[in-house]
Amino acid sequence: MLSHVAPMSFPNSKTLKQRVLRAGGWNIAGYGLSQVIRLGSNLVMTRLLVPEMYGVMAIAMTLTVILSLISDIGLRQNIVQSRRGDDPDFLDTVWVVQIARGVVLWLAALALSIALHFANLWDVLPAKSVYASPVLPLVIAVFSLSTIIAGFQSTKWATAYRRFDQKRIMQIELIAQVVATVVMIVIGAATRSIWALVTGGLLASLITMVLSHTWMSGHPNRFRWEKNALRELIVFGKWVFVSSLVGVLAGSGDLLLGGFVGADVLGLYVIAGLVLGAIPGGLSRLFAMVSLPALSEVARNDPSRLRDVYYKLRVPGDLLLLFLMGLLFSAGQLLIDLLYDPRYSAAGGILQVLALSLFAARYGVVFQVYLALGLPHYLAVLNTVSLVSLYTLVPPLYYYGGIQAAIWGMALGSLAVMPFIFYFNEKLGLNDYRRELAVLVAVPAGWLCGSALNLIFG
Repeated sequence: MLSHVAPMSFPNSKTLKQRVLRAGGWNIAGYGLSQVIRLGSNLVMTRLLVPEMYGVMAIAMTLTVILSLISDIGLRQNIVQSRRGDDPDFLDTVWVVQIARGVVLWLAALALSIALHFANLWDVLPAKSVYASPVLPLVIAVFSLSTIIAGFQSTKWATAYRRFDQKRIMQIELIAQVVATVVMIVIGAATRSIWALVTGGLLASLITMVLSHTWMSGHPNRFRWEKNALRELIVFGKWVFVSSLVGVLAGSGDLLLGGFVGADVLGLYVIAGLVLGAIPGGLSRLFAMVSLPALSEVARNDPSRLRDVYYKLRVPGDLLLLFLMGLLFSAGQLLIDLLYDPRYSAAGGILQVLALSLFAARYGVVFQVYLALGLPHYLAVLNTVSLVSLYTLVPPLYYYGGIQAAIWGMALGSLAVMPFIFYFNEKLGLNDYRRELAVLVAVPAGWLCGSALNLIFG
């Protein structure tokens, strides 16, 4: 399938490697500094606001995120992977569609907030739930304006990813975060109101949007569209939409589990998931922001090298995640006991089992390969398999074996996508079984390290 694309001039591997490492370095540094700022902000704001305000804000933010995910049509990914990713007509078409999507998202959030308001008036919702908060509908309506603001963000943002210009992106994100944090603290100190959080979120979006137009190089957007560009967006975007919609449902394991167990058990599962997801979360960011432009450039210009670049991008993450799988499967209980008080001890056993899901999580780069090749329908298939696996395995396992069996089902069910990955990769000429086997040495290495830690600290 790769051979039909005619080779073009392509920068040597050293140049690509340097750009990938530079972009990856900026992403890691920016992500780390952002987490430090976020932690400092939370420490200050939690002393100014009551916990209920964070609960209301969490619902508003989660709703906005879910609406964005289930309506994702891959506009940024299309710019990164398309041969027309630098074409002004194509970019302006993307911008117009992006603005329209932002307005539709806000209208959807507004409709939900109105429905929630009347549900409260009619006492449909539990009186003590966060959904019954009288301020929640207005918070959702106002905070969701961020979707309109994001819609006006310049396509220079996406072309910066395409060109590995991650430095300016990280700078803008940090500037927006710092300014919004300062304003949020000032308003919070003056009003002790939830609107400090709302204002901070909207201001961060606004600063990012303005700076994307004024402080980044590239094509200045204007209102116009081209039929051929719109057609390409629809062909690519319809499968990204399906994939994102199914992916949201496939990632709802905690919601599914919450239907079977009490809040205490679900809380233990959430704690284990947070500990497990810290490093994979950072790798996912790198996969999306660095691997996609690298693989897209290779796919456009020298597809014969795609398999080699794919494994070069994958192997470091494979080694890290497989090592962590062995380490946490062996010493997950010890880690929980060291980090948390005895009330959370049962999360250790859950963490040990969930660690097995890292075996499949390391294939995150392959999602970017399929996007780079313009094959988003492969992602839709993989997410559908994950969804079917989750909802066919977990309920019967819980019914017959209880919570522990259900956790095993959630961990091992993630492996269901692997036969499909190998099948798709075989069609694309991407499989290298020698490298697939070589990285497995990291599993016993991690297990031995975990066993040693158990002996020392156990």
